[in-house]
Amino acid sequence: MKILEGKVAFVTGAARGQGRCHALTLARAGADIIALDLAESIDTVPFPGATKDELAETVRDIEALGQRALSIQADVRSQTQLDDAVSRAITEFGNIDILIANAGIWGLAPFWEITDSEWDNMIDINLSGVWRSTKAVTPHMIERGSGVIIMTSSINGMEPCMNYAHYVAAKHGVLGLMKNVALELAPHGIRCNAVCPGAVDTVMLNWQGAYDLFAGHEGGTRDDFVRAGHSFHALKDVGMLDPQVVADATLWLVSDQAAVITGVALPIEAGHMLLTGSSDPS
Repeated sequence: MKILEGKVAFVTGAARGQGRCHALTLARAGADIIALDLAESIDTVPFPGATKDELAETVRDIEALGQRALSIQADVRSQTQLDDAVSRAITEFGNIDILIANAGIWGLAPFWEITDSEWDNMIDINLSGVWRSTKAVTPHMIERGSGVIIMTSSINGMEPCMNYAHYVAAKHGVLGLMKNVALELAPHGIRCNAVCPGAVDTVMLNWQGAYDLFAGHEGGTRDDFVRAGHSFHALKDVGMLDPQVVADATLWLVSDQAAVITGVALPIEAGHMLLTGSSDPS
């Protein structure tokens, strides 16, 4: 028997990257998936957003695994859109057992150069979007007396890094939110934890500004990015992380194997936090 057989998981940011990996990993474990994504670019984000075609591909991949999939294009900056998505999911699938609040963005600038719109979008998506997603599913989970919520934070929820204070602030906020949600929902039999990935090899880190950051100079390349992963993580021969390692840890957290684990921030970072200083990747 698959460990999530009969379960339904709601995954935000599911069109590509880490979100798609979460969706497919949970599907392989037997869960049906609600795959939600904005599937558009955002003007303050320096890399292209996911697309409708990528969201459709995620759904095809889930269905190829023999699981049901529901595609929803929605914005985590809108409570109305999230509430409508949850209502639709319950109508079509009957219940929601798992929430993976994964949708997120990233950007680069010294804190004094971050614009109001860059700050607002970062907090609105990476922190408030997690709150809204959780808020949308919670009444249903309370009614059923069960559920598991995973919030995506980061090692930057635990330590700073140069030139993305808005991201660091949002990810620190996710950990505070997670602990309070875990406390408030524990009497209802609902668990809430956070995953804190290190440097993961997704589209979010594969653009020129990120290459320059990891190279420590302008004109950085993909090769610089790959090399930097080996100094960023402590474990021997571990470079930039495959999204699968984060999805595997998340699968454990949502499974009955972690039935008494709640209120935990789980670093998935190949020993990075053992290294001294901040998470300066250069």
